[in-house]
Amino acid sequence: MISEDADWKFTTIPALCARAAELYGTRTAVEDNGVVLNFIELDTMRKRVAKAMIAAGVEKGDRIMVWAPNTWKWFATALGLVTAGAVLIPASTRFKGAEIAELVKRSGTSVLFSVGDFLGTYYPDQLRAETRDLLREVVVIGDGSKGDRDWESFVASGDSISDAELAAREATVGPDDLCDMLFTSGTTGYPKGVMYGHQQCLRAIDAWATRVGIREHDRILVIPPLFHVFGYRAGAMVALMRGAVFMPHLTYDAGEILKRVAEEKISVIPGPPAIFQGMLQHPGLAKFDTSSLRLAVTGSTTIPPILVHRMRTELGIAGVVTGYGLTECGGYGTMCLATDPDEVIANTAGKAAPGVEVRIMADDGHFLPDGKPGEVVIRGYIVMKGYFNDLEATARTIDPEGWLHTGDIGCFDTDGNLRIEGRLKDMYITGGFNCYPAEIERILSQHPAIGIVAVIGVPDERLGEVGKAYVVLRPGTSATEKDIIDWSRANMANYKCPRSVEVRSSLPTSPQGKVVKDLLEATLTKCA
Repeated sequence: MISEDADWKFTTIPALCARAAELYGTRTAVEDNGVVLNFIELDTMRKRVAKAMIAAGVEKGDRIMVWAPNTWKWFATALGLVTAGAVLIPASTRFKGAEIAELVKRSGTSVLFSVGDFLGTYYPDQLRAETRDLLREVVVIGDGSKGDRDWESFVASGDSISDAELAAREATVGPDDLCDMLFTSGTTGYPKGVMYGHQQCLRAIDAWATRVGIREHDRILVIPPLFHVFGYRAGAMVALMRGAVFMPHLTYDAGEILKRVAEEKISVIPGPPAIFQGMLQHPGLAKFDTSSLRLAVTGSTTIPPILVHRMRTELGIAGVVTGYGLTECGGYGTMCLATDPDEVIANTAGKAAPGVEVRIMADDGHFLPDGKPGEVVIRGYIVMKGYFNDLEATARTIDPEGWLHTGDIGCFDTDGNLRIEGRLKDMYITGGFNCYPAEIERILSQHPAIGIVAVIGVPDERLGEVGKAYVVLRPGTSATEKDIIDWSRANMANYKCPRSVEVRSSLPTSPQGKVVKDLLEATLTKCA
Protein backbone atom coordinates (compact mmCIF):
# COMPACT_ATOMS: atom_id res chain seq x y z
CA MET A 1 0.00 0.00 0.00
CA ILE A 2 1.30 3.47 -0.85
CA SER A 3 1.78 5.41 2.37
CA GLU A 4 3.13 8.79 3.39
CA ASP A 5 6.70 7.95 4.42
CA ALA A 6 9.99 9.85 4.47
CA ASP A 7 10.39 9.90 0.68
CA TRP A 8 6.78 10.14 -0.41
CA LYS A 9 3.66 12.08 0.27
CA PHE A 10 0.50 12.55 -1.71
CA THR A 11 1.07 15.55 -3.92
CA THR A 12 -0.24 15.16 -7.46
CA ILE A 13 -1.89 12.48 -9.57
CA PRO A 14 1.13 12.12 -11.92
CA ALA A 15 3.38 11.68 -8.89
CA LEU A 16 1.04 8.97 -7.63
CA CYS A 17 1.20 7.19 -11.00
CA ALA A 18 5.00 7.23 -10.98
CA ARG A 19 5.09 5.97 -7.41
CA ALA A 20 2.60 3.17 -8.19
CA ALA A 21 4.76 2.04 -11.13
CA GLU A 22 7.81 2.02 -8.85
CA LEU A 23 6.13 0.05 -6.05
CA TYR A 24 3.83 -2.32 -7.92
CA GLY A 25 5.87 -2.73 -11.11
CA THR A 26 4.79 -5.65 -13.26
CA ARG A 27 1.71 -6.49 -11.22
CA THR A 28 -1.54 -6.23 -13.17
CA ALA A 29 -3.06 -2.75 -12.99
CA VAL A 30 -5.83 -3.01 -15.60
CA GLU A 31 -7.85 -5.79 -17.16
CA ASP A 32 -10.27 -4.65 -19.83
CA ASN A 33 -11.84 -6.90 -22.46
CA GLY A 34 -8.63 -8.79 -23.22
CA VAL A 35 -6.27 -5.85 -22.63
CA VAL A 36 -3.96 -6.35 -19.65
CA LEU A 37 -1.61 -3.59 -18.46
CA ASN A 38 0.76 -3.72 -15.54
CA PHE A 39 1.54 -0.63 -13.46
CA ILE A 40 4.69 0.20 -15.46
CA GLU A 41 2.82 -0.10 -18.76
CA LEU A 42 -0.04 2.07 -17.47
CA ASP A 43 2.46 4.71 -16.37
CA THR A 44 4.16 4.57 -19.77
CA MET A 45 0.81 5.10 -21.48
CA ARG A 46 0.04 8.01 -19.13
CA LYS A 47 3.25 9.71 -20.26
CA ARG A 48 2.53 9.08 -23.94
CA VAL A 49 -0.93 10.62 -23.60
CA ALA A 50 0.55 13.60 -21.73
CA LYS A 51 3.07 14.13 -24.54
CA ALA A 52 0.24 13.99 -27.07
CA MET A 53 -1.60 16.67 -25.10
CA ILE A 54 1.48 18.90 -25.26
CA ALA A 55 1.84 18.22 -29.01
CA ALA A 56 -1.82 19.17 -29.48
CA GLY A 57 -1.21 22.56 -27.86
CA VAL A 58 -2.86 21.80 -24.53
CA GLU A 59 -1.65 24.29 -21.91
CA LYS A 60 -1.68 24.04 -18.15
CA GLY A 61 -5.17 24.83 -16.86
CA ASP A 62 -6.94 23.95 -20.11
CA ARG A 63 -10.21 22.08 -19.64
CA ILE A 64 -10.42 18.74 -21.47
CA MET A 65 -13.67 16.77 -21.67
CA VAL A 66 -14.01 12.98 -21.81
CA TRP A 67 -17.39 11.79 -23.10
CA ALA A 68 -17.06 8.03 -23.22
CA PRO A 69 -18.00 4.81 -21.40
CA ASN A 70 -15.80 2.83 -19.01
CA THR A 71 -12.62 1.63 -20.71
CA TRP A 72 -8.91 1.63 -19.87
CA LYS A 73 -8.46 4.32 -22.53
CA TRP A 74 -10.79 6.65 -20.59
CA PHE A 75 -8.58 6.26 -17.54
CA ALA A 76 -5.32 6.61 -19.50
CA THR A 77 -6.68 9.78 -21.13
CA ALA A 78 -7.57 11.24 -17.73
CA LEU A 79 -4.15 10.43 -16.26
CA GLY A 80 -2.38 11.86 -19.29
CA LEU A 81 -4.26 15.12 -19.42
CA VAL A 82 -3.78 15.88 -15.72
CA THR A 83 -0.07 15.05 -16.12
CA ALA A 84 0.05 17.80 -18.76
CA GLY A 85 -1.54 20.17 -16.24
CA ALA A 86 -4.98 20.16 -17.81
CA VAL A 87 -8.28 19.79 -15.91
CA LEU A 88 -10.48 16.75 -16.50
CA ILE A 89 -14.15 17.39 -17.32
CA PRO A 90 -15.99 14.03 -17.24
CA ALA A 91 -19.23 13.96 -19.23
CA SER A 92 -22.02 11.41 -19.06
CA THR A 93 -22.52 9.13 -22.05
CA ARG A 94 -26.23 9.60 -21.36
CA PHE A 95 -25.98 13.26 -22.30
CA LYS A 96 -27.36 14.37 -25.63
CA GLY A 97 -25.85 16.95 -27.96
CA ALA A 98 -27.71 19.87 -26.37
CA GLU A 99 -26.43 18.93 -22.90
CA ILE A 100 -22.85 18.57 -24.15
CA ALA A 101 -23.16 21.95 -25.86
CA GLU A 102 -24.10 23.56 -22.56
CA LEU A 103 -21.26 21.79 -20.74
CA VAL A 104 -18.63 22.73 -23.32
CA LYS A 105 -19.72 26.35 -23.22
CA ARG A 106 -19.85 26.65 -19.43
CA SER A 107 -16.56 24.82 -18.85
CA GLY A 108 -14.56 26.41 -21.65
CA THR A 109 -13.55 22.97 -22.90
CA SER A 110 -10.94 23.11 -25.67
CA VAL A 111 -10.54 19.43 -26.63
CA LEU A 112 -13.18 16.70 -26.48
CA PHE A 113 -12.46 12.98 -26.25
CA SER A 114 -15.60 11.19 -27.38
CA VAL A 115 -16.55 7.57 -27.80
CA GLY A 116 -17.24 6.67 -31.44
CA ASP A 117 -19.94 4.07 -32.07
CA PHE A 118 -21.70 3.21 -28.82
CA LEU A 119 -25.21 1.90 -28.23
CA GLY A 120 -26.04 2.27 -31.91
CA THR A 121 -24.94 5.90 -32.16
CA TYR A 122 -21.81 7.60 -33.47
CA TYR A 123 -21.52 10.06 -30.60
CA PRO A 124 -19.73 12.94 -32.37
CA ASP A 125 -22.71 13.15 -34.75
CA GLN A 126 -24.66 14.60 -31.82
CA LEU A 127 -22.37 17.62 -31.59
CA ARG A 128 -23.86 20.85 -32.83
CA ALA A 129 -21.90 22.92 -35.35
CA GLU A 130 -21.53 25.74 -32.82
CA THR A 131 -20.14 23.24 -30.28
CA ARG A 132 -17.49 22.02 -32.71
CA ASP A 133 -16.59 25.65 -33.38
CA LEU A 134 -15.70 26.03 -29.69
CA LEU A 135 -13.42 22.97 -29.77
CA ARG A 136 -9.90 22.82 -31.14
CA GLU A 137 -10.28 19.12 -31.74
CA VAL A 138 -12.52 16.08 -31.29
CA VAL A 139 -10.64 12.83 -30.65
CA VAL A 140 -12.55 9.56 -30.92
CA ILE A 141 -11.87 6.76 -28.45
CA GLY A 142 -12.57 4.09 -31.03
CA ASP A 143 -12.78 4.32 -34.81
CA GLY A 144 -13.03 7.92 -35.95
CA SER A 145 -14.87 9.00 -39.07
CA LYS A 146 -15.88 12.19 -40.89
CA GLY A 147 -12.52 13.81 -40.16
CA ASP A 148 -12.41 13.00 -36.44
CA ARG A 149 -9.01 11.79 -35.27
CA ASP A 150 -8.86 8.39 -33.57
CA TRP A 151 -7.27 7.93 -30.14
CA GLU A 152 -4.33 5.82 -31.31
CA SER A 153 -3.15 8.38 -33.86
CA PHE A 154 -3.61 11.16 -31.32
CA VAL A 155 -1.40 9.31 -28.81
CA ALA A 156 1.21 8.55 -31.47
CA SER A 157 1.43 12.27 -32.31
CA GLY A 158 3.05 12.87 -28.93
CA ASP A 159 6.06 10.66 -29.63
CA SER A 160 7.84 13.72 -31.04
CA ILE A 161 7.80 15.36 -27.60
CA SER A 162 10.98 14.68 -25.60
CA ASP A 163 11.11 13.22 -22.11
CA ALA A 164 12.71 16.47 -20.95
CA GLU A 165 9.81 18.55 -22.27
CA LEU A 166 7.31 16.28 -20.56
CA ALA A 167 9.25 16.42 -17.28
CA ALA A 168 9.35 20.22 -17.47
CA ARG A 169 5.57 20.38 -17.95
CA GLU A 170 4.88 17.83 -15.20
CA ALA A 171 7.06 19.85 -12.81
CA THR A 172 4.67 22.78 -13.17
CA VAL A 173 1.76 20.73 -11.75
CA GLY A 174 1.38 21.42 -8.04
CA PRO A 175 -0.66 19.88 -5.19
CA ASP A 176 -3.13 22.78 -5.12
CA ASP A 177 -3.69 22.89 -8.88
CA LEU A 178 -7.03 21.70 -10.20
CA CYS A 179 -7.19 18.09 -11.35
CA ASP A 180 -10.85 17.87 -12.33
CA MET A 181 -14.22 19.58 -12.44
CA LEU A 182 -17.29 17.41 -12.10
CA PHE A 183 -20.40 19.30 -13.10
CA THR A 184 -23.50 19.29 -10.94
CA SER A 185 -26.68 21.11 -11.83
CA GLY A 186 -28.00 21.91 -8.37
CA THR A 187 -31.29 23.73 -7.99
CA THR A 188 -30.53 26.42 -10.57
CA GLY A 189 -31.13 24.10 -13.52
CA TYR A 190 -27.71 24.94 -14.97
CA PRO A 191 -24.54 22.88 -14.45
CA LYS A 192 -21.86 24.18 -12.08
CA GLY A 193 -18.28 22.96 -12.18
CA VAL A 194 -17.02 21.65 -8.84
CA MET A 195 -13.31 22.53 -8.71
CA TYR A 196 -11.12 19.92 -7.06
CA GLY A 197 -7.36 19.89 -6.48
CA HIS A 198 -4.75 17.14 -6.87
CA GLN A 199 -3.73 16.76 -3.24
CA GLN A 200 -7.19 17.00 -1.73
CA CYS A 201 -8.40 14.40 -4.21
CA LEU A 202 -5.63 11.96 -3.27
CA ARG A 203 -6.04 12.54 0.47
CA ALA A 204 -9.78 11.91 0.22
CA ILE A 205 -9.32 8.70 -1.77
CA ASP A 206 -6.69 7.44 0.68
CA ALA A 207 -8.89 8.13 3.71
CA TRP A 208 -11.86 6.46 2.04
CA ALA A 209 -9.83 3.41 0.97
CA THR A 210 -8.50 3.01 4.50
CA ARG A 211 -11.98 3.27 6.04
CA VAL A 212 -13.63 0.74 3.71
CA GLY A 213 -10.65 -1.62 3.56
CA ILE A 214 -9.40 -1.70 -0.06
CA ARG A 215 -6.40 -4.06 -0.25
CA GLU A 216 -3.49 -4.80 -2.55
CA HIS A 217 -4.40 -7.40 -5.19
CA ASP A 218 -8.13 -6.64 -4.89
CA ARG A 219 -9.94 -7.08 -8.20
CA ILE A 220 -12.30 -4.12 -8.44
CA LEU A 221 -15.18 -4.32 -10.92
CA VAL A 222 -16.03 -0.72 -11.79
CA ILE A 223 -19.65 -0.69 -12.92
CA PRO A 224 -20.53 2.93 -12.04
CA PRO A 225 -19.54 5.21 -14.93
CA LEU A 226 -16.15 6.87 -14.75
CA PHE A 227 -17.80 10.28 -15.10
CA HIS A 228 -19.19 9.65 -11.59
CA VAL A 229 -17.10 9.82 -8.40
CA PHE A 230 -18.14 6.24 -7.63
CA GLY A 231 -16.45 5.06 -10.82
CA TYR A 232 -13.48 7.39 -11.22
CA ARG A 233 -12.33 7.93 -7.64
CA ALA A 234 -13.80 4.95 -5.74
CA GLY A 235 -12.95 2.58 -8.59
CA ALA A 236 -10.13 3.46 -10.96
CA MET A 237 -8.11 5.86 -8.79
CA VAL A 238 -8.34 3.75 -5.65
CA ALA A 239 -7.05 0.71 -7.57
CA LEU A 240 -4.05 2.72 -8.74
CA MET A 241 -3.36 3.92 -5.21
CA ARG A 242 -3.72 0.56 -3.48
CA GLY A 243 -2.11 -1.77 -6.01
CA ALA A 244 -5.43 -3.34 -6.96
CA VAL A 245 -6.71 -4.31 -10.41
CA PHE A 246 -9.01 -1.84 -12.19
CA MET A 247 -11.61 -3.79 -14.18
CA PRO A 248 -13.97 -1.45 -16.07
CA HIS A 249 -17.45 -2.61 -17.01
CA LEU A 250 -19.30 -1.09 -19.97
CA THR A 251 -23.05 -1.46 -19.46
CA TYR A 252 -25.07 -2.80 -16.55
CA ASP A 253 -26.52 -6.28 -16.91
CA ALA A 254 -26.99 -8.35 -13.76
CA GLY A 255 -26.32 -11.66 -15.51
CA GLU A 256 -23.13 -10.38 -17.12
CA ILE A 257 -21.90 -9.04 -13.79
CA LEU A 258 -22.56 -12.34 -12.03
CA LYS A 259 -20.70 -14.11 -14.85
CA ARG A 260 -17.71 -11.80 -14.49
CA VAL A 261 -17.66 -12.25 -10.71
CA ALA A 262 -17.60 -16.02 -11.14
CA GLU A 263 -15.11 -16.20 -14.00
CA GLU A 264 -12.78 -13.30 -13.17
CA LYS A 265 -12.81 -13.67 -9.38
CA ILE A 266 -13.98 -10.13 -8.61
CA SER A 267 -13.40 -9.20 -4.97
CA VAL A 268 -14.76 -5.63 -4.72
CA ILE A 269 -17.77 -3.91 -6.28
CA PRO A 270 -18.49 -0.22 -5.59
CA GLY A 271 -21.83 1.17 -6.69
CA PRO A 272 -25.43 2.14 -5.83
CA PRO A 273 -27.87 -0.38 -4.32
CA ALA A 274 -29.56 -1.00 -7.69
CA ILE A 275 -26.49 -2.99 -8.80
CA PHE A 276 -26.81 -5.44 -5.94
CA GLN A 277 -30.62 -5.57 -6.09
CA GLY A 278 -30.34 -6.59 -9.74
CA MET A 279 -27.85 -9.34 -8.90
CA LEU A 280 -30.09 -10.67 -6.14
CA GLN A 281 -33.16 -10.62 -8.40
CA HIS A 282 -31.44 -12.52 -11.21
CA PRO A 283 -33.24 -15.87 -11.75
CA GLY A 284 -29.95 -17.71 -12.27
CA LEU A 285 -28.18 -16.37 -9.18
CA ALA A 286 -27.68 -19.82 -7.64
CA LYS A 287 -25.70 -20.97 -10.71
CA PHE A 288 -22.95 -18.37 -10.22
CA ASP A 289 -20.01 -18.68 -7.85
CA THR A 290 -19.80 -15.36 -5.97
CA SER A 291 -17.43 -16.61 -3.28
CA SER A 292 -14.62 -14.29 -4.44
CA LEU A 293 -16.67 -11.20 -3.43
CA ARG A 294 -15.48 -9.85 -0.09
CA LEU A 295 -16.47 -6.15 -0.17
CA ALA A 296 -19.36 -4.08 -1.48
CA VAL A 297 -19.28 -0.31 -1.13
CA THR A 298 -22.68 1.22 -1.71
CA GLY A 299 -24.62 4.40 -1.03
CA SER A 300 -26.13 7.28 -3.07
CA THR A 301 -29.64 6.48 -1.89
CA THR A 302 -31.68 4.80 0.85
CA ILE A 303 -30.61 1.22 1.62
CA PRO A 304 -33.19 -1.19 3.10
CA PRO A 305 -31.77 -3.27 5.98
CA ILE A 306 -32.98 -6.43 4.23
CA LEU A 307 -30.74 -5.59 1.26
CA VAL A 308 -27.62 -5.50 3.45
CA HIS A 309 -28.63 -8.83 4.98
CA ARG A 310 -29.24 -10.43 1.57
CA MET A 311 -25.95 -9.10 0.17
CA ARG A 312 -24.16 -10.81 3.03
CA THR A 313 -26.11 -14.08 3.06
CA GLU A 314 -27.08 -14.65 -0.59
CA LEU A 315 -24.13 -13.03 -2.38
CA GLY A 316 -21.70 -14.01 0.36
CA ILE A 317 -20.22 -10.52 0.74
CA ALA A 318 -18.77 -10.33 4.24
CA GLY A 319 -18.02 -6.62 4.04
CA VAL A 320 -20.88 -4.29 3.13
CA VAL A 321 -20.37 -0.59 3.78
CA THR A 322 -22.21 2.59 2.94
CA GLY A 323 -21.60 6.29 3.38
CA TYR A 324 -22.60 9.83 2.55
CA GLY A 325 -21.01 12.56 0.48
CA LEU A 326 -21.54 15.16 -2.23
CA THR A 327 -19.75 16.06 -5.43
CA GLU A 328 -18.90 19.35 -3.66
CA CYS A 329 -16.82 17.41 -1.13
CA GLY A 330 -15.27 14.97 -3.55
CA GLY A 331 -18.01 12.40 -3.12
CA TYR A 332 -16.91 11.73 0.45
CA GLY A 333 -17.97 12.83 3.94
CA THR A 334 -18.97 10.00 6.26
CA MET A 335 -18.61 6.21 6.02
CA CYS A 336 -19.64 3.12 7.94
CA LEU A 337 -17.26 0.29 8.78
CA ALA A 338 -17.66 -3.22 7.40
CA THR A 339 -17.84 -4.48 10.99
CA ASP A 340 -20.90 -2.34 11.81
CA PRO A 341 -24.23 -4.16 12.32
CA ASP A 342 -26.64 -4.40 9.38
CA GLU A 343 -29.01 -1.86 10.98
CA VAL A 344 -26.23 0.73 11.32
CA ILE A 345 -25.07 0.23 7.72
CA ALA A 346 -28.61 0.38 6.36
CA ASN A 347 -29.95 3.26 8.43
CA THR A 348 -26.95 5.55 8.89
CA ALA A 349 -24.08 6.94 6.85
CA GLY A 350 -21.47 6.27 9.53
CA LYS A 351 -18.96 8.69 10.97
CA ALA A 352 -16.89 11.51 9.51
CA ALA A 353 -13.58 10.80 7.83
CA PRO A 354 -10.39 11.84 9.68
CA GLY A 355 -9.70 15.54 9.30
CA VAL A 356 -13.29 16.24 8.34
CA GLU A 357 -15.94 17.91 10.49
CA VAL A 358 -19.61 17.11 10.04
CA ARG A 359 -22.19 18.99 12.12
CA ILE A 360 -25.92 19.62 12.19
CA MET A 361 -26.90 23.28 11.85
CA ALA A 362 -30.15 25.04 12.65
CA ASP A 363 -31.68 27.73 10.46
CA ASP A 364 -30.18 30.42 12.71
CA GLY A 365 -26.64 29.08 12.23
CA HIS A 366 -26.30 27.41 15.63
CA PHE A 367 -25.18 23.80 15.93
CA LEU A 368 -27.72 21.27 17.18
CA PRO A 369 -27.17 18.45 19.69
CA ASP A 370 -27.28 14.75 18.79
CA GLY A 371 -30.77 13.56 17.93
CA LYS A 372 -31.96 16.96 16.72
CA PRO A 373 -32.46 17.23 12.93
CA GLY A 374 -31.11 20.12 10.92
CA GLU A 375 -28.97 20.85 7.87
CA VAL A 376 -25.85 18.72 7.44
CA VAL A 377 -22.77 20.92 7.05
CA ILE A 378 -19.23 19.76 6.29
CA ARG A 379 -15.86 21.40 6.79
CA GLY A 380 -12.32 20.25 6.06
CA TYR A 381 -9.84 19.51 3.29
CA ILE A 382 -12.42 17.59 1.24
CA VAL A 383 -14.56 20.69 0.59
CA MET A 384 -14.31 21.88 -3.02
CA LYS A 385 -12.31 24.94 -4.00
CA GLY A 386 -15.52 26.45 -5.32
CA TYR A 387 -17.74 26.50 -8.38
CA PHE A 388 -16.00 27.36 -11.63
CA ASN A 389 -16.58 30.99 -12.63
CA ASP A 390 -19.41 31.36 -10.11
CA LEU A 391 -18.39 33.25 -6.98
CA GLU A 392 -22.00 33.95 -6.10
CA ALA A 393 -23.02 30.28 -6.02
CA THR A 394 -19.84 29.42 -4.13
CA ALA A 395 -20.63 32.01 -1.46
CA ARG A 396 -24.15 30.61 -1.09
CA THR A 397 -22.79 27.10 -0.58
CA ILE A 398 -19.66 27.65 1.55
CA ASP A 399 -20.16 30.09 4.43
CA PRO A 400 -17.45 32.44 5.79
CA GLU A 401 -16.50 29.86 8.44
CA GLY A 402 -15.76 27.29 5.73
CA TRP A 403 -18.85 25.14 6.26
CA LEU A 404 -20.23 23.52 3.14
CA HIS A 405 -24.04 23.68 3.30
CA THR A 406 -25.30 20.41 1.83
CA GLY A 407 -29.01 21.14 1.73
CA ASP A 408 -29.62 17.74 3.32
CA ILE A 409 -31.44 17.20 6.61
CA GLY A 410 -29.89 14.83 9.10
CA CYS A 411 -29.04 14.12 12.70
CA PHE A 412 -26.53 12.12 14.71
CA ASP A 413 -27.59 9.08 16.72
CA THR A 414 -26.28 8.33 20.20
CA ASP A 415 -23.27 6.48 18.74
CA GLY A 416 -22.27 9.43 16.56
CA ASN A 417 -23.48 7.98 13.26
CA LEU A 418 -25.05 10.35 10.77
CA ARG A 419 -28.63 9.71 9.72
CA ILE A 420 -29.92 11.43 6.58
CA GLU A 421 -33.61 12.21 6.97
CA GLY A 422 -34.47 14.28 3.96
CA ARG A 423 -33.43 17.13 1.69
CA LEU A 424 -33.84 20.84 1.84
CA LYS A 425 -33.35 20.84 -1.91
CA ASP A 426 -35.73 18.87 -4.06
CA MET A 427 -33.00 16.83 -5.74
CA TYR A 428 -33.77 13.12 -5.91
CA ILE A 429 -31.59 10.11 -6.76
CA THR A 430 -32.39 7.59 -9.49
CA GLY A 431 -30.26 4.46 -9.40
CA GLY A 432 -27.36 6.38 -7.88
CA PHE A 433 -27.62 9.38 -10.25
CA ASN A 434 -28.50 12.80 -8.88
CA CYS A 435 -31.56 14.27 -10.60
CA TYR A 436 -32.27 17.97 -10.30
CA PRO A 437 -35.89 18.93 -11.01
CA ALA A 438 -34.98 22.50 -12.00
CA GLU A 439 -32.75 21.21 -14.80
CA ILE A 440 -35.29 18.61 -15.95
CA GLU A 441 -38.08 21.17 -15.87
CA ARG A 442 -35.96 23.57 -17.91
CA ILE A 443 -35.48 20.94 -20.60
CA LEU A 444 -39.11 19.78 -20.56
CA SER A 445 -40.23 23.37 -20.95
CA GLN A 446 -38.76 23.27 -24.45
CA HIS A 447 -41.44 20.75 -25.48
CA PRO A 448 -43.81 22.57 -27.87
CA ALA A 449 -46.94 21.45 -26.00
CA ILE A 450 -45.79 22.05 -22.41
CA GLY A 451 -46.83 25.29 -20.77
CA ILE A 452 -46.13 24.58 -17.08
CA VAL A 453 -44.18 21.67 -15.64
CA ALA A 454 -43.14 20.53 -12.18
CA VAL A 455 -41.02 17.46 -11.48
CA ILE A 456 -40.71 15.59 -8.19
CA GLY A 457 -39.09 12.35 -7.13
CA VAL A 458 -41.39 9.46 -6.24
CA PRO A 459 -40.47 6.11 -4.64
CA ASP A 460 -39.43 3.27 -6.92
CA GLU A 461 -38.69 -0.27 -5.73
CA ARG A 462 -35.78 -0.85 -8.11
CA LEU A 463 -34.16 2.58 -8.52
CA GLY A 464 -34.96 4.17 -5.15
CA GLU A 465 -36.66 7.19 -6.69
CA VAL A 466 -37.76 8.20 -10.19
CA GLY A 467 -39.12 11.39 -11.65
CA LYS A 468 -42.77 12.22 -12.05
CA ALA A 469 -43.75 15.22 -14.15
CA TYR A 470 -46.91 17.25 -13.62
CA VAL A 471 -47.77 19.12 -16.80
CA VAL A 472 -50.17 21.83 -17.92
CA LEU A 473 -50.36 21.91 -21.72
CA ARG A 474 -50.27 25.06 -23.80
CA PRO A 475 -53.66 26.19 -25.14
CA GLY A 476 -54.49 24.59 -28.46
CA THR A 477 -51.92 21.81 -28.12
CA SER A 478 -52.11 18.15 -27.21
CA ALA A 479 -49.65 15.57 -25.92
CA THR A 480 -50.01 12.22 -24.24
CA GLU A 481 -47.92 10.80 -21.41
CA LYS A 482 -46.14 8.60 -23.97
CA ASP A 483 -45.46 11.57 -26.27
CA ILE A 484 -43.77 13.52 -23.46
CA ILE A 485 -41.73 10.55 -22.20
CA ASP A 486 -40.59 9.70 -25.75
CA TRP A 487 -39.59 13.34 -26.31
CA SER A 488 -37.70 13.32 -23.00
CA ARG A 489 -35.71 10.25 -23.98
CA ALA A 490 -34.64 11.98 -27.18
CA ASN A 491 -33.58 15.18 -25.45
CA MET A 492 -32.00 14.28 -22.11
CA ALA A 493 -30.08 11.54 -20.35
CA ASN A 494 -32.24 8.51 -19.61
CA TYR A 495 -31.93 8.74 -15.83
CA LYS A 496 -33.33 12.28 -15.93
CA CYS A 497 -36.40 11.29 -17.93
CA PRO A 498 -39.65 11.24 -15.94
CA ARG A 499 -41.03 7.72 -15.65
CA SER A 500 -44.58 9.02 -15.44
CA VAL A 501 -46.41 12.15 -16.55
CA GLU A 502 -49.70 13.52 -15.24
CA VAL A 503 -51.42 16.13 -17.40
CA ARG A 504 -53.52 18.57 -15.37
CA SER A 505 -55.54 21.66 -16.09
CA SER A 506 -53.62 23.58 -13.42
CA LEU A 507 -50.96 23.15 -10.72
CA PRO A 508 -51.08 24.50 -7.16
CA THR A 509 -49.14 27.76 -6.89
CA SER A 510 -48.00 30.13 -4.18
CA PRO A 511 -48.99 33.83 -4.12
CA GLN A 512 -45.70 34.48 -5.94
CA GLY A 513 -46.77 32.13 -8.73
CA LYS A 514 -44.38 29.30 -7.93
CA VAL A 515 -45.61 25.72 -8.06
CA VAL A 516 -46.04 24.37 -4.51
CA LYS A 517 -44.48 20.94 -4.79
CA ASP A 518 -45.45 19.97 -1.27
CA LEU A 519 -49.07 20.01 -2.42
CA LEU A 520 -48.21 17.79 -5.38
CA GLU A 521 -46.50 15.35 -3.05
CA ALA A 522 -49.45 15.47 -0.63
CA THR A 523 -51.82 14.62 -3.48
CA LEU A 524 -49.55 11.77 -4.51
CA THR A 525 -49.46 10.38 -0.97
CA LYS A 526 -53.23 10.64 -0.62
CA CYS A 527 -53.76 8.81 -3.91
CA ALA A 528 -51.32 6.09 -2.87
